[in-house]
Amino acid sequence: MIHHLVRTHRSAEHFPREEHLAWRIAEVAADPVAVAPETEEMIVNRIIDNAAVAAASVTRPPVANARAQALAHPYRPGATVFGVPGRFSPEWAAWANGVAVRELDFHDTFLAAEYSHPGDNIPAILAVAQHAGRSGRDLIRGLATGYEIQVDLARSICLHEHKIDHVAHLGPSVAAGIGTLLALDTEIIYQAIGQALHTTTATRQSRKGEISSWKAYAPAFAGKMAVEAVDRALRGEGAPAPIWEGEDGVIARLLGGPEKEYPVPLPGPGEPKRAILDTYTKEHSAEYQSQAPIDLARRMRVRIGDLDRIASIVLHTSHHTHVVIGTGSGDPQKFDPTASRETLDHSVMYIFAVALQDGTWHHERSYAPERAQRPDTVELWRKISTAEDPEWTRRYHSTDPREKAFGARAEVTLNSGEVIVDELAVADAHPLGARPFARDEYIAKFRTLAQGVIDPAEQDRFLEVAQRAGELSADELPQLNFSVSDQVLARAPKLPKGLFR
Repeated sequence: MIHHLVRTHRSAEHFPREEHLAWRIAEVAADPVAVAPETEEMIVNRIIDNAAVAAASVTRPPVANARAQALAHPYRPGATVFGVPGRFSPEWAAWANGVAVRELDFHDTFLAAEYSHPGDNIPAILAVAQHAGRSGRDLIRGLATGYEIQVDLARSICLHEHKIDHVAHLGPSVAAGIGTLLALDTEIIYQAIGQALHTTTATRQSRKGEISSWKAYAPAFAGKMAVEAVDRALRGEGAPAPIWEGEDGVIARLLGGPEKEYPVPLPGPGEPKRAILDTYTKEHSAEYQSQAPIDLARRMRVRIGDLDRIASIVLHTSHHTHVVIGTGSGDPQKFDPTASRETLDHSVMYIFAVALQDGTWHHERSYAPERAQRPDTVELWRKISTAEDPEWTRRYHSTDPREKAFGARAEVTLNSGEVIVDELAVADAHPLGARPFARDEYIAKFRTLAQGVIDPAEQDRFLEVAQRAGELSADELPQLNFSVSDQVLARAPKLPKGLFR
């Protein structure tokens, strides 16, 4: 990896385009390096993972609304939309599928200086691949780039410190991935990256306070903007430049300011793109930093026994967990039994309480209003708090995968004064966890979430196609989708009409 020192440059400075971060990323995207077998294996896993969570969310209102918008834009050749026949304009297919993948907060993650869900790259890059008549091999190459760029940006440039939403790294990574997919030249990719970043910077209010369905829409919007940015760049349209380093650019005005420097790692020429191997998926439908606490709660409930004996629980954890999903956020909504699913998903206090009581976690039942409003749950929930521990913060930011951790130490104080303590550094499903996910686990997750949604024969067909994704011809690539019956789609609540009919 080559570390590029990225900083603001005054307009009067000599700053060659070849030194712009957007150009460096475009060079990585344009590099025709082969995809390593282990990288391709993991890409296939994540294609399956995305489809699994999309199946589970297919009738939820935000997904049904996004799908309705896409269905109002039929197009040939076009791209497919989860659950329905036909072909649709690729940016709208990316939109609908992106919402379906993100709605349940149940797909892959990477956490470093910034956090991200790199699987958000897949819907937009796949949609363009189907529309443009590209092969499965092209798709694999494009996805390897999308993952690489998003992970490398997340390793080095912190957004949340400045209250900028993490999808600001997604627009550029999708644009770069599409550039690789289509074998575009460096100049076009450079312009598309700049446009994609410029149009996808937004504040973190989407993940603060009363969290709404926009949390699921935000990455889909970034993917859609990236598709449109590539289209404009192909037509010869340019982007603001230098987009990161300019005197009024992203670093100077939205991030660390004119004096801040960011060392961004990127693969050198001919170096394989392997960043996906540093990412991890979720066993539980909850914010990633809740994964280990859920497993910890399941383990501790046996030792605790009668939960009515609990006086208080403190989860000692990283700064990020404490301020984003813990009591350090200062959000009273995180203790509100009538809060939205999206808000409960970002309350580790609620999640720990339910996992203690139930010994399990379910993507629907664990968030049901009647579940959140149970008096005994509310009572236990309000006994839980978080506290930042410098050691957990250090491990969160460690670059050593053996040390990097996203867990917590739980101190459970009983009414008797006895204190029960246990800790868990990484989730059971993490690559270094007790039960790391491999192909069989991804398939099992798909089967579980597709049950009652996708017909068993259709499940078999999709899994067969997905597992040979890299071998698919252009004609076969549209098969990388699943269909559901009209009866299943009818389960979605009746929704009001919008502008697009």
